[in-house]
Parts: sequence; structure tokens; C-alpha cells
Amino acid sequence: MLTLDVLKASVAICRLAPDTQVPDWAWEAKTFLTISRTAQELSITADEAVVPAGTPAQRGYRVLKVRGTLSFGLVGIVLQIMEPLAQAGLPVSVVSTHDTDYILVKEKDLSQAIHALEVAGHHVVN
Repeated sequence: MLTLDVLKASVAICRLAPDTQVPDWAWEAKTFLTISRTAQELSITADEAVVPAGTPAQRGYRVLKVRGTLSFGLVGIVLQIMEPLAQAGLPVSVVSTHDTDYILVKEKDLSQAIHALEVAGHHVVN
């Protein structure tokens, strides 16, 4: 099965207008930062500590990182993680990078998420 590491910092998922410049505060994130722009939004997920009050955001998320570098040919990695979390009734968000996948869960759900993943056979390092 998979090993997942729980990152230390809480993160916020921010939604800004699609034509907004990436704000300077985003670059202050040290634990986690991902930026996506679509025709509908500029989405920034970053260490909650750097997100200014008043920024439109969902706050209080924790990040579980799939350990290691995942080959693009692998199939079903996210499904292996999502299935036990869905069965536990936990809402999540997923971010994939070139190297690996990150699962975001509400901080209040972190213990339950870890339990669900461990029951499914995964190893979670908190």
C-alpha cells in the first residue's frame, strides 16, 4: 500500500478572480503552495499563515502527501486513497504535481482520515 506524510502547516484554499495577479503573500508559503489559473478563477492553496484576513478562502485544511515520486504510468493511486476517505464520509480536495499527489482534508477530520487510511492498509506518518 501507500505511505502518506502529514505536512505540518495548515493550508487555505483561496479563490480569486481569474484576472488577478498572483499576490506577493503567496510566495511567502514555505510548506505548501500551488497556483492554478482557469478562465473562471485563480486558485491558490498555501500555508494558511500567509493568507491575509479577508481573502476569500476555505481555511483549516491539512495536507497528506503521498511519499515518493510516482510514475505517470501508475493507475489508481488517487482511487486507493479516495475510496476509504469517501467510505468514511470525508470531503477532500486533491492536488497532483509532477512528482506526487496531495490530499487535503479539513483539520477537524484529520484523525478520522488517518484512521480510515490505516484501516485500508496505508501507512500515515503524522
